[in-house]
Amino acid sequence: MISINNLTVEFGGFTLFKQVSFIVNTRDRIGLVGKNGAGKSTLLKIFAGFQAPTAGIVSLPNEIKIGYLPQQVNHIDGNTVMEEALSAFEEVLGLEKEIAEINLEIAERTDYESEEYMKLIERLTDRNDRYHMMGGENIEAESERTLLGLGFLRSDFARQTNEFSGGWRMRIELAKILLRRPHVFLLDEPTNHLDIESIQWLEDFLKTYPGAVVLVSHDRAFLDNITNRTVEISVGKIYDYKVPYSQYVVLHAERREQQLKTYLNQQKQIKDTEDFIERFRYKASKSVQVQSRVKQLEKIDRIEIDEEDTSQLSLKFPPAPRSGDLVCEVKNLSKAYGDHLVLNELEFVIERGEKLAFVGKNGEGKSTLVKVLMDEIEYTGTCKLGHNVKIGYFAQNQAQMLNENKTVFETIDDVAVGDVRTKIRSILGAFMFRGEDIDKKVKVLSGGERSRLAMIRLLLEPVNLLVLDEPTNHLDMKSKDVLKEALNQFDGTVIVVSHDREFLNGLSSKVYEFTNKKIKEHLGGIYDFLQAKKMDSLKELEVKNTVASVQVEVASSDNKLNYLERKEMSKKISKMERAISNSEENIARFEEKIAEMEDMLANSENIQDQSLFAKYEKAKKDLEKEMSDWENLNEELELLIAEKGE
Repeated sequence: MISINNLTVEFGGFTLFKQVSFIVNTRDRIGLVGKNGAGKSTLLKIFAGFQAPTAGIVSLPNEIKIGYLPQQVNHIDGNTVMEEALSAFEEVLGLEKEIAEINLEIAERTDYESEEYMKLIERLTDRNDRYHMMGGENIEAESERTLLGLGFLRSDFARQTNEFSGGWRMRIELAKILLRRPHVFLLDEPTNHLDIESIQWLEDFLKTYPGAVVLVSHDRAFLDNITNRTVEISVGKIYDYKVPYSQYVVLHAERREQQLKTYLNQQKQIKDTEDFIERFRYKASKSVQVQSRVKQLEKIDRIEIDEEDTSQLSLKFPPAPRSGDLVCEVKNLSKAYGDHLVLNELEFVIERGEKLAFVGKNGEGKSTLVKVLMDEIEYTGTCKLGHNVKIGYFAQNQAQMLNENKTVFETIDDVAVGDVRTKIRSILGAFMFRGEDIDKKVKVLSGGERSRLAMIRLLLEPVNLLVLDEPTNHLDMKSKDVLKEALNQFDGTVIVVSHDREFLNGLSSKVYEFTNKKIKEHLGGIYDFLQAKKMDSLKELEVKNTVASVQVEVASSDNKLNYLERKEMSKKISKMERAISNSEENIARFEEKIAEMEDMLANSENIQDQSLFAKYEKAKKDLEKEMSDWENLNEELELLIAEKGE
């Protein structure tokens, strides 16, 4: 599908790729890996046609459609969420408009026997066939299914896109790309703004998708569950492994070990040759040998290896000051923003030494509860911290609170104590600050770099309760390993809000699920929780199937739709009722037209008129389809009324 041949990319004298070649096949699931700055995002941009290589050829057939999701998107305002999702079906919407225009013209014309009229009928038939082949009647249902899978509520569909945060707007862009059904998906960190349930939905979608997928992700579990091929970018070269990420890690370690041995042998050979040249450079009797060694040195294809792997760095938090056995006690805690209730009468306790994971769909109150714990917002009920509890808090806005006029090194040196001060460069290296990076001023750092720096500061503070809100969004896999190991060794209490299953695996001993304004406690790790959730979902499905016929009568008050959802449902019901009314008008028109043609066919003079027969048969088919559509619309209306509870 896509092939690159002898690809070279250079930036200001720095070579990012050197004569790289490989092919993306039809059903490939490729994970692009490599350290930050290796060129993963650049390669996706080149595939998508947004960047040209310095040299080499990128080949793909003209009919191939590319779906590209970058890390940053320029959003356009003026549409609702559903309208923006439906914009993915540009061709279908164009056909829909054209069909409506043709139908209007046909309804107004009476020259049934003219050549122009027959051409109009043929054009309508062609457009209808294309419309149905492209699934035109299902685009709203497809859009709804995709938006719900990515975490949106039905009540969100009619909201303007500019009402949503950047993360949610990225979900809208992802939905549009999925709905376009391209031949190749190019996804750059698609899970950064998704919760665990949305990530699992996206995994299921991509696993069964008939096209190719090329993605960049720091979510190890996501890569393992989707990819069947791992392409590593290292010092300008491509290493292609026909295995998922976890198997790649093992093969990569073996290759690196062999590469290092070869590199050391070559370095010894180079040094011996250089020593010989230097030693005998000015001896006439050795001039031939010296010149031979010089040429030999020039011909050597020097082996390059990536920077030293820092994933084995052992980083420890300072000993946690001892707190009381009861770290936090919550009773009857509720929080609402205006009329919107987020948390309702929560009750739980957190004990010293626990490592908890807060999970659930976005908007269910995880970050709100964190802000309550930090005493940043008002609430009702009680949230009482235990004796001598000292909190270390990480959130995205922490990065904006750093002193912009200090360097990266100074920022960490200010809080480092004891032996840690001798390891500052190694610690910074583990979090992707290397070489000249450590002398940069904070004010010139990107948002991601600031977040990583804020995380390092937190690692060095003497606290006994760590509260981390999405700590891994800007970390690569090695940095996440360093952080996870440090948290596992931390002797205090930890609360982590995260969607990264692999990061939470082996870290959390208890999972708090946020759902329906409450929290449910699940003992065990994150994969125990996920396994139980899948079983719960199956049980819920069975229950729904069993009681479907009496669902309206037995619906409990807890399942009543809130005001906004009822308002949105009322809009849908009104829209459906208008569609039914329009359909009934079409049926009446078709029946009238058929009756007219039956009268004409009853006349013996018209019995041989083939064009009249064709129009008659076409009208009957149109009526049959309209009747079917009318029945489907009425069924959908009944479901909507039942869902609303009227």
